[in-house]
Amino acid sequence: MRWITLLCLAIVLPAQADSLNIMTFNVENLFDNKHDRGKNDETYLPLAKKQSKRHIDKCSKIEVARWRDQCLNWDWSDAVVEQKLTVIGLAIRQVNDGRGPDIIAFQEIENRAILERLRTEHLDGLGYEPAVLLEGNDIRGIDVAFLSRLKMLDSRLHKIRFPTAEKRRLGDTRPILEATFELPDGERLTGFAVHFPAPFHPTTMRESAYTTLNTLLAALPPGQSAFAAGDFNTTSEEDKEKNMLDRWVRPHWEVAHDLCRDCPGTSYYPPRDDWSFLDMVLWRSASKWKMTGSYLANDTPAQVTPKGTPRRFRLPDATGLSDHWPLVMEISRNR
Repeated sequence: MRWITLLCLAIVLPAQADSLNIMTFNVENLFDNKHDRGKNDETYLPLAKKQSKRHIDKCSKIEVARWRDQCLNWDWSDAVVEQKLTVIGLAIRQVNDGRGPDIIAFQEIENRAILERLRTEHLDGLGYEPAVLLEGNDIRGIDVAFLSRLKMLDSRLHKIRFPTAEKRRLGDTRPILEATFELPDGERLTGFAVHFPAPFHPTTMRESAYTTLNTLLAALPPGQSAFAAGDFNTTSEEDKEKNMLDRWVRPHWEVAHDLCRDCPGTSYYPPRDDWSFLDMVLWRSASKWKMTGSYLANDTPAQVTPKGTPRRFRLPDATGLSDHWPLVMEISRNR
């Protein structure tokens, strides 16, 4: 029986105590199919629950035709939820020789229950600790979250301070989730899971989010390593025009995708034939741990269209996975 015990340890523990990897993964609307009070999650219900006049009237007020049609006609059934969880689980398992990343920062998770279902049913045996998700204020009900094999020491949410003029837009924003983990050598590692305001919001809102993030970084002990991972929603066009990364990121952080070879981006915008690294992992080295590489985790069939772009999840056939590709950063400890 000793070999069975050793095999289990090999699966749940990091491959090497001197090397870890951190993934950011926007899973594009991981919802269960139950209504959460106070959230606009009517799109993600079974079709049988969408026949009331109240539901139809609410969906009919949605201005974007595609979103309105989804709210009225998508059948977010038990089978669809299961398929969504399955393809996410397979995408995660492609990393680290089947063990999955040591830390995952998620975006677009409805609630802790659906993330726990992913962990216990589709990532079973990989050694992930219970999910870290603290409910934010996004009116759609999507949150940021962490899964990790490392011991989590504490967690908290931080509101982003936006300009007063943007007050009416605040329902479409997410706070920053901070969590501190214990590294294999006993050092502390603080992570920030983010999902900044979408590109259709003014640049000033993303600048406010970067300011909040960098303020949180500055408040950490000088000798403590840190990372930020998530959907920063800074398009390549905005970065080029507004110099976003050079102004708000590189003075404070190392950028993982700078080390990513043959990586066009994590998100593709067909109308402009344009790639962007909307999803980033950032690293602040302040100890023996250093960033050593990065890569896209996009090798499962559900993730890629015939044109080689991210394959978003679609109904009624329940194909695809997400309109974002996960990005993985590798860190190593110098001896």
